[in-house]
Amino acid sequence: MAHCEQVPAAVRTVDTVLSRMRALDTTLPARDGVAVFNRVYLAVTEAVDRHIDTGRFPDARAATALDVRFAERYLAALDALEDGHRPPACWRPLFQLRRHPGVRPLQFALAGINAHIGHDLALAVVDTCRTLDCEPVELEDEFDRVGDLLVSLEERIRDELMPGPDLLQIADPLTHLLGSWSLERARDATWAAARALWALRRLPDVAGEFTERLDAAVGFAGRMLLTPLPD
Repeated sequence: MAHCEQVPAAVRTVDTVLSRMRALDTTLPARDGVAVFNRVYLAVTEAVDRHIDTGRFPDARAATALDVRFAERYLAALDALEDGHRPPACWRPLFQLRRHPGVRPLQFALAGINAHIGHDLALAVVDTCRTLDCEPVELEDEFDRVGDLLVSLEERIRDELMPGPDLLQIADPLTHLLGSWSLERARDATWAAARALWALRRLPDVAGEFTERLDAAVGFAGRMLLTPLPD
């Protein structure tokens, strides 16, 4: 498979995005919904960085570009919120319900993953293709490996954050709620969306409408994932 040839200096490292996420990890209250997701995403980004450093991506330069463009979407949503602007619809449920006492940490984590995978990753693939002047197919290996890391981490997150046997009154509705969402299905849909957006790049009005609808649909799913549960 052909790979992208050049990466501008601005996207050669993930250090800047890692520094920002680490700063958030130290400043946000531990129970805050954004903090819960940020810890998850920080672990993912650190794992991607290790895999890049150890040569486990077929094209380390393309993997770095995709990783940074992906993280920038999440950080831009936070910046919009902090600056008093309206963040993308996919992030609004998490931002609005981040302190709700009836929402469990696992819900916060998966709602953030839903927003970031379902919406941001598709746009990050397009951003990366524009940055590197390449086609989505040239990023497919990197996309798949990042997705594999996310799937393995999601399994660990569910194990760590799912309530124990003594909280079955919570676990039963939580299991039902979260069983309706799959990261692997979301990843497949995201790849299809990225290819569609790339094909529509010369039709900005259509691409804009497609992106808006994608954002709204992912936001709706996120709101369902954050349904408050009884104590």
